[in-house]
Amino acid sequence: MNLQSRGVTVPAHTNGPGDIVRQRFAVTYDYAVAFTRDCFHPQNGTLAAVMAAGACPGARCLVFLDMGVMEGRPGLSDAVSAYFHTRADVPALTRAPIPLPGGEGVKNEAHYIGRMHDAIFDAGIDRHSYVLAVGGGAFLDAVGLAASTAHRGVRLIRIPTTVLAQNDSGVGVKTAINRNGAKNQIGTFAPPWAVVNDSAFLDTLPARDRVAGMAEAVKVALIRDGAFFQWLERNADALALFEPAATDWMIRRCAELHMAQIAGGGDPFEQGSARPLDYGHWIAHKLESLTRHHLRHGEAVAIGLALDTRYSVLAGMLPPGAETRVAVLLEHLGFRLWHPILARPAAEVRALALAALEEFREHLGGELTITLLAGIGHGVEVHEMDTALITQALDWLAERETP
Repeated sequence: MNLQSRGVTVPAHTNGPGDIVRQRFAVTYDYAVAFTRDCFHPQNGTLAAVMAAGACPGARCLVFLDMGVMEGRPGLSDAVSAYFHTRADVPALTRAPIPLPGGEGVKNEAHYIGRMHDAIFDAGIDRHSYVLAVGGGAFLDAVGLAASTAHRGVRLIRIPTTVLAQNDSGVGVKTAINRNGAKNQIGTFAPPWAVVNDSAFLDTLPARDRVAGMAEAVKVALIRDGAFFQWLERNADALALFEPAATDWMIRRCAELHMAQIAGGGDPFEQGSARPLDYGHWIAHKLESLTRHHLRHGEAVAIGLALDTRYSVLAGMLPPGAETRVAVLLEHLGFRLWHPILARPAAEVRALALAALEEFREHLGGELTITLLAGIGHGVEVHEMDTALITQALDWLAERETP
């Protein structure tokens, strides 16, 4: 019996879209960002508390450690193991922590993702168990990708160990690795189970990395919080000297602003074309790849911030003088707002800028959308940039570099 003989209406064949039924649902993400010191001290209950929030019988834990962090803290692996073995309120540690390279090295070699997947499966980590990632932002990116794709996602707890990771990338919702020399070509949007910001890790952080992380604080202040920018100006001496009280507050406020943008900006998984938290990043990503990551991410971002602030002035969007305030603050914090790779003929610089803008657009897709400034603390979106003005902005940076 066919459908028509049973009284079922069968739509006639048309060239239209057919019968479309739309599906819609919402998922709420809720994760803790904790601020503490010495999180692996046996008497510190912060890590145990964030795990207890979703405790399940038989839960296990697997830990990946950034080898660069281990060099600065030789007893770290033993301290992690001791924490799990001496406390009864945490999941069982399946094996000794696994060391892996940190920095862009772990993001540039895809085989590390396979190694992490194997370790996760061999350890019996399921969706109710935990992966801990202890390391810098690039390390968290790579471990996050492995955790978000094993069993379609296992619980990830990030323990960022750099200023940049504690105030920006570590509290966000992205994971990624690099491919074909391009930043973050393969990745996922996967909020962590929790983030534990441990200020003790900053004690052994090289000065260059401490400085690099402050670029993201300047960035988020410029686009979202003029009062925070003024605080950074007033406290530049203390921050340049890495005074703990100033550094801790800077990290916390920066993290709060990043979290507020993710939660309240209306596009946490970047389905649109705007990325306000990437202010200054369109050229920064290109500089990182061109210098083969000789420039730290934060160092490249600092150049991008100064460039785009000067561009905003040249474009008539921002009052003159604001670019000098931004440059002076960045230089006071310890940034050099120039790199010799930018010292090229004007035609080459324009070609570089166009390539960087196109790569930035392609990474997200859709219409080119760049954040510029209409005021200190007030970011706005534009959909095109004038290469002549970009060249003038770079000339301005070059003049500041000249003794």
